[in-house]
Amino acid sequence: MAIVRQYDKRSGITYAYESISHWDKEKKQSRAKRTLIGRVDDSTGKIIPTRSTNRAQKRIAAVAKRGPVPSTEIYRKFYGATYLLDVLGKRLGVDSDLKQCFPHCYKQIISLAYYLILEADNPLSRFSKWASLHQHPYVQDIPSQRSSELFASITEEERYRFFQLQAARRCEKEYWAYDITSVSSYSECLKQIRYGMNKEHDHLAQLNLALVFGQESSLPFYYRKLPGNVTDVKTVRNMLADMEFLDLKKVHLVMDRGFYSAENINELYKEHYKFLIGAKLSLRFVKEQLDSVRHSLREWTNYCGNHEVFATCVPIKWDYLQERPNKGDTIRSERRMYLHLYFNGERAAEDEQRQTRRLLVLQKELQTGERKPENSKLYDKYFETYETPARGVTVTARQEAIDEARKNYGYFALVSNEIKDPIEALDIYRNKDLVEKAFGNLKERLSMRRLLVSSEQSLDGKLFVQFVALIYLSCIKKAMQKNNLFGKYTLQGLLDQFDVIECFGRPGKDLRVGEITKKQQELYNILDVVPPPSL
Repeated sequence: MAIVRQYDKRSGITYAYESISHWDKEKKQSRAKRTLIGRVDDSTGKIIPTRSTNRAQKRIAAVAKRGPVPSTEIYRKFYGATYLLDVLGKRLGVDSDLKQCFPHCYKQIISLAYYLILEADNPLSRFSKWASLHQHPYVQDIPSQRSSELFASITEEERYRFFQLQAARRCEKEYWAYDITSVSSYSECLKQIRYGMNKEHDHLAQLNLALVFGQESSLPFYYRKLPGNVTDVKTVRNMLADMEFLDLKKVHLVMDRGFYSAENINELYKEHYKFLIGAKLSLRFVKEQLDSVRHSLREWTNYCGNHEVFATCVPIKWDYLQERPNKGDTIRSERRMYLHLYFNGERAAEDEQRQTRRLLVLQKELQTGERKPENSKLYDKYFETYETPARGVTVTARQEAIDEARKNYGYFALVSNEIKDPIEALDIYRNKDLVEKAFGNLKERLSMRRLLVSSEQSLDGKLFVQFVALIYLSCIKKAMQKNNLFGKYTLQGLLDQFDVIECFGRPGKDLRVGEITKKQQELYNILDVVPPPSL
């Protein structure tokens, strides 16, 4: 038997039901019978009977016995780490935004996010044990079945409202890093799970996840899931539509060259968004400008010691194109753009080694006859093959093509419609790795390396809770980097320092916090958090 709380949007009341699970032999699946036993008081969380029958009173009494109630029970739990997350949640506005968007379940969402942060890699089925040992916002246990119901109850409207509230807290002038990662899944029955280019080279179907990350705040504020077979370059238009839906006006985007296309650049100009994007050297206008400044670029006056690169900026004109289907015409004009060109000697050596290894693999595939379809263009570009009955297959390198590729080793390019200084552009672009690190946090610490959910609703809800957890994690990592704590602690090691601090509950008494060491107090202060008062 379990007690299920369900929020009624029409009346604004949360009702409590007795849920008894049983096996349906005909349908061959688990079913549940629910019986209304009362309504939940918003302020106290207690269940108030809808009718004063002995049966209802007995059920409520049974619920009171099973769940720890701080005001009436004696308990001892770990508190230091969850206290830290409580303070950060209030500072970032996560608590208030979740309460506004999810009034019926925001405490459950926060508690599950805490669990994902503090118990890296552990499945949600272990939440019951963790909850019995830790002080957390929801206080009560959330069994696996209840967490699945919670995930399924989170709606698209509620999620986007939360994105809007969080986005409004971000700095308007900061650049937003946008990137996509692939998440492998064993559940091929989900609609958006598709076989595509898996960035971790897993031989599994996948879901793609797009994330927008503030570079100044170092915090994420928006994500969306995508079919696994959608390429990066095709996602920009929908992402821009979402930015408009979230009522974001002054948008500054930084993206890698996988998102570059003439269509995307035109869309960014059309929406008057500022951007910084990586560009391929094979583009005609990049190749022309690089050839014109190739020698002057490597002059000593263009060298930047901090980044160990030679850098220059070339102002160019972009041929803007906007088709207007309703009017049946096309707008053509020139727009200002800045092309930033760079050369790095260490990167040149790495590029040459990488290309040499690639050419050796291609040559071997041609000689052994083990050709791969995805390499067919490279075979034709770099080699000529002859086959005779006497000598068999003869492979000859196209030296001119190899020399042409070698000419660009160590060079790379960025384009922007706002930033004139090539070093400033490089600083902003390299900070884009915040998104890559965030993807690492999602997969390694927040159990997103393999998806095991069985329904679209559960997938959407679980992704959202993991996203909420990522906000807390990103805030802690930013503070650790700012204060050079990674030289002494890992992220888990820092959280473990706090997680041993206990709290004690007594009937009719305020919560009492156990002993806090001098080191723990110093760590709270370094993270700009006032330590909890202790005896």
